[in-house]
Amino acid sequence: MSDVTDFDSLRRAMAENAEEPEGPARNARAEQLLAEAEKLGIPLAVIEALGHQLKVYNYSSEKDKMFVPFARLLRMWDERPEDFDEYETHSLHWVFKWMSSGMLDQPHVPLASIEKWLGEMEHRYRLAGHSERAVRSAEFSVAAHVGDVARAARAYGAWLAADRDSMADCHACELHGQGWWQAEQGRDTEALELWAPVLEGEYACAHEPHTVLASSLAPLLRLGHVDEARANHLRGFRLVRAMESMRGAYADHVEFCVLTGNEARGLELLAERPAYFTDTGHPRSKLEFMAVVALLMDRLSGLGLSEERVPGPAGRDWTAGELAAHARAQALALAAGFDGRNGTDHVSERARARMEQRPLVERLPLGVRTAARPQAVAMPVSAAAAAPDGSEGADAQADLPALLAAARRLSDTLQPNAIEAWAAVSRAAEGVELHALDRAEIADHRAMDLGPEGIPLFEEAAELYAAAGDPGEALAARARGAYVSALAGEVAQALTAVAGLYDRVLALYAEDGTGVRQTAAVLMSRARILMRRVHGAQDAVPEAVLADAETAAREVLALVDGRAGDDDVRLASRAAEAQAMLAELAALTGDVEGAAELFARASAEFIGAGLPWFAVEYEARLAGLAHHLGDTTEAERALRAALEHGGPHLEAPGRAQLHLQLAEVLGGRGLSEEAAEHALEAAHWADEAGESRTLGAWARQQLGGFLLRQGRFAEAAEVLESALHDLSAETHGDGAVVQTQWWLGDCLSELGEHREAAERRLQAAEIARHWPEQHDHATLAHLAAESLGHAGLHAEADQAYARAGALWRTLGNVHGLVRSLRARAWLALRVEDVEGRADTASELMASAVRECRAALEAVDDDAARERLVAELGHTHRQFGDLLARSATEDAEDESIRTALEEALSQVTRAIAVFVSLGEDALHDRTGAELAAGWLEADLSRPSEAAARARAVLVAYDGHDEDDEAAQERRAEAGQMLQVVLEQADAEQADAEQADAEQDTA
Repeated sequence: MSDVTDFDSLRRAMAENAEEPEGPARNARAEQLLAEAEKLGIPLAVIEALGHQLKVYNYSSEKDKMFVPFARLLRMWDERPEDFDEYETHSLHWVFKWMSSGMLDQPHVPLASIEKWLGEMEHRYRLAGHSERAVRSAEFSVAAHVGDVARAARAYGAWLAADRDSMADCHACELHGQGWWQAEQGRDTEALELWAPVLEGEYACAHEPHTVLASSLAPLLRLGHVDEARANHLRGFRLVRAMESMRGAYADHVEFCVLTGNEARGLELLAERPAYFTDTGHPRSKLEFMAVVALLMDRLSGLGLSEERVPGPAGRDWTAGELAAHARAQALALAAGFDGRNGTDHVSERARARMEQRPLVERLPLGVRTAARPQAVAMPVSAAAAAPDGSEGADAQADLPALLAAARRLSDTLQPNAIEAWAAVSRAAEGVELHALDRAEIADHRAMDLGPEGIPLFEEAAELYAAAGDPGEALAARARGAYVSALAGEVAQALTAVAGLYDRVLALYAEDGTGVRQTAAVLMSRARILMRRVHGAQDAVPEAVLADAETAAREVLALVDGRAGDDDVRLASRAAEAQAMLAELAALTGDVEGAAELFARASAEFIGAGLPWFAVEYEARLAGLAHHLGDTTEAERALRAALEHGGPHLEAPGRAQLHLQLAEVLGGRGLSEEAAEHALEAAHWADEAGESRTLGAWARQQLGGFLLRQGRFAEAAEVLESALHDLSAETHGDGAVVQTQWWLGDCLSELGEHREAAERRLQAAEIARHWPEQHDHATLAHLAAESLGHAGLHAEADQAYARAGALWRTLGNVHGLVRSLRARAWLALRVEDVEGRADTASELMASAVRECRAALEAVDDDAARERLVAELGHTHRQFGDLLARSATEDAEDESIRTALEEALSQVTRAIAVFVSLGEDALHDRTGAELAAGWLEADLSRPSEAAARARAVLVAYDGHDEDDEAAQERRAEAGQMLQVVLEQADAEQADAEQADAEQDTA
């Protein structure tokens, strides 16, 4: 049975359908409603149903269906215009514009027909008395589409010169079109200037700022404004994601991903919208989409990933190479269809230019989670460090002396890429007879590169060093092997092995059989092993273990003391590392300040030796200690230094950690903008390190919080939603999950997505419900209630407020309890068709007053008392407002008067309460005074109202002129005086007229 029984039920059904998501289901419902409208036998019902159908077609992928209902509407207008009311008359003329653009978007509609339609539109608009602004805008669209620049420029000028009237597109849409034209002509700066009012929220509509945000992406990138481009992508994609009709804008966001090195995110976007590959109702947006798909697939193929599996049209699996060919063919075929219709090659030229673009930014971190950037091959090793590709064989062997010299130079100066250089030597040396020392060094560095698997190679290297006549270096190689064994967990065996090596090298050194460098190498390996024993100790570290490690570190220092400046960076490195060991030991024994000083000294020595990359770890440790000591300035300095010193040598996980730590420090100092930049970098490097689900989630959570602090709610929401995919109580703690949900709820609330905000807040509250401390649970329940109320879910909101109120009562938080009661009172008044709703609301507000008064009787703290007195004043004030609001216009006069008198009584009490608080409550008092004045006026007491207005003016006599609240109060008081004086004059005139009539009688 149909739910449409009359015209009103039809209108309700159409309104409900209009709120449904765009798509075929909504369109099908509109078609059903048209059939129902035809059964009613009311011409206007059919007209409205046709208009509804036309609108949902326009905002969907089935735009080609618009023409039939419009043709029928136009025929009905021509036959019986009196059947159209004022709104439908306006709507009919309004959608002429949709027909114009709709025809242009369908290549099967001849250009001559479109030109004829333009003439028809101009004629009908002139008959209806409309400006030609909309007509010239439509003409501009036609000219720009076919590539007639001269005509487009003329129409553009005429469009802007014509008067704006009710048929003109909204400001937001007009500015989008004007900015688009500037960008098309290569004037990106002018385009962005035109778009600024839309981007800043001054103008908006159903499709704006959605399309402006999308259109702005490429111009911003071309101008180098990458931060704005990133922000507009996050804001804009959030808006278009759920809108089926915005395939063209969606394509702009995919294009942005390709132009910024975010190919993986581009693939994710394609996967979200499989229907976009095949929807045929709007050929122009399909052309735009397929051109961008080709752009992305060509980019992947260029990275050597043509065989990568990618999302594509349903029905088969696709590789990037296959989809590139398919998308390009589709785009060019569609473009050829338009050009065939238009008689130009303009559309094809634009499509080819779009598909041939190259990235504008190597990689722009976005903050949202995505896979690491696809890489076809590893980055080539620097020529200074390794042989180029294909250098094996005779050419490589010819370069072997140079490679050996380069590798020795890099390892002697402890350069980060020394191991890679020795690997290149190893490859080039295959099949070549070498001196024992050369083979020893190759084996030694190969062992260092392999970790535990390279332990046998250390022994091989030692034998070769011995054969080459360097017994000290042989002992050093074996000591290095012992240390690697300790790293693998065999600490006891390593200590035994290094003890003998230690004795032998000291004896050899005493006999001048080896140098300081080799001796220091053995002593340092021994110290490192002893430090491993310290770190491996369970619970408290025995004093003897600590003492052994400290002695070993000091032995290294004693050996190299005074020698580190002999241009041997190895010795300088040993001294610095020994200082760092002493710092670690100091930290373990609780000497935090001493540890910080020693880490600072170690870092300084590494930097002084020209080895800043070795200082990174110690600056990071120093930052942690400084933070522990409450010295955020030093913590910030150390973290910045670590990032600077690490430079390009920092690996992705370490870089992510440092950026995240610096973000947290900066955020703690209130520097949200810079903190957000570092959190963004942390998220990017965590993704690069393959730690998206762990460290990356933390970074995104922090980034979302910093964006929220800046009021960048849409960006923050996108980032926080991304973080929630990976945050888990098991990995990150339920506190992080709750905080993220909480922040996301705040963002969604600011964005007006109240139902979704309530869902997030309720989810967070459910987790917090199990915590021992219930304040967060109560706060989240209260916030969820607010969101439910804003979403129109009054019953659910009341339940949530009741839950929050019970929690506030348990916590002894009177302010929270009173506010929940006041909120419930207002909700009760909003419930329609419920008998006694005003009484329920009044009783809830009275309960809030009683709770305030009861708390005041029990409080003995002056500051707490003052806050409670203020709460009581606000409650009385709201009680008065509520009573005044409950006096409905259809009530009896005496009932209305009684409600207003009660309202005045409550507001008067509020005034008295605020007076007791003195100057601090001045604005609250005068606000209540003005509310009382308006009530006096409603009760026909102009003199009392005037007295209250004058009291407000006196209260602000000589007050600060820059105080906005004071200015607003003065203005309202002046307005009230004018109104009530006019009221008094009118009453006096009425009285005089009544007296005159009585005298006449």
